[in-house]
Amino acid sequence: MKKIYFVLLMALPLFSYGQDLVTVNNEPVQELKGFKMYPNPAYGSEVYITTETNGTKDVKVYDVFGEVVLTKRISTNTLDISRLVPGVYVLQVTERKKTMTRKLVVK
Repeated sequence: MKKIYFVLLMALPLFSYGQDLVTVNNEPVQELKGFKMYPNPAYGSEVYITTETNGTKDVKVYDVFGEVVLTKRISTNTLDISRLVPGVYVLQVTERKKTMTRKLVVK
């Protein structure tokens, strides 16, 4: 009986190390307040992007392979997507060092 307890006590530290929390990025996430993107899915040639401050925005659009297919700096809330073929994209909007990433579907 003593041998079983000894084996369990020796194995206990091995199990506890596997439960440690690992963090990669400790920076606080700063998202754009009041962010809205519409229409989504987009049927036309424009998408409207609004934020609380509505300042100048840097927009990058990525395809499903992670390649940048569109880069624009817009000072209004209108993004021209007429060059995009129908599909699923990832839209990254940066304004005043704050970034928001959303999925965009173009029909």
